[in-house]
Amino acid sequence: MQEGNVMCGRLNVSDDPFVTQLLLDLGIENPKENMHFGRFKRATDIISIVTEKNGKRQLIPATWWLLLESTETGFKPSKYTSFNSRYDKLNVPGSAAYKPFRESRCVIVTKGFGETEFRDKKPLHYHDFEAVEGALALGGLYKEWQHKGTGEIIYSCSVITLPAHDKIKPYHSKASPLMLPQQDNTIDLWLDEHNQQVAMFNDLLQPKLHQALNVYPIDKPSSYLPIGESNKVERDIA
Repeated sequence: MQEGNVMCGRLNVSDDPFVTQLLLDLGIENPKENMHFGRFKRATDIISIVTEKNGKRQLIPATWWLLLESTETGFKPSKYTSFNSRYDKLNVPGSAAYKPFRESRCVIVTKGFGETEFRDKKPLHYHDFEAVEGALALGGLYKEWQHKGTGEIIYSCSVITLPAHDKIKPYHSKASPLMLPQQDNTIDLWLDEHNQQVAMFNDLLQPKLHQALNVYPIDKPSSYLPIGESNKVERDIA
């Protein structure tokens, strides 16, 4: 896995009441039974994504790595790093994200995400971000794959990343995840499989905090032990 100087290399998908409630609000039945929970989800792990097919919302498992390669018995992550899809590639014909942005968008429900700041390609510090009194609906893309030999159908996904939000830059200077607003019909439009009018999402491709976040330093991603005080990053008003 290559975390590099990009955004969102790990997710906090804790079994949290706010996570469960958001899934219910999105129309997912029995989310606690079907959700792939985990406090430390990293790229190439299986995570749960919300999609919409034939007008019905569903929660499906997906490999957190958009591009896969076929093997004799299944699929494996491609050599091309693709757990994130950059905002400036979404409208570039021929890019890995171009078609999924129009035909297969998804929502990734999490409690939070984690970031590593690098200096000279070495980790400088680690921070975790969590939604305050809520859960996050991250904007993502997915692909469906069918194995030619076995007929197996699996899914893969990525998190869309934006330029770094000014309020997040002190902790991570490279980028911010696309956090979808939950107070309007944005998610309905986002999940509509027939909606290819992606120009309506242009405003979403500018970093904005629709919810407040708690951010705190941790010792390392795999153990996520807080090593300092938590700071609250307030949501954007305008």
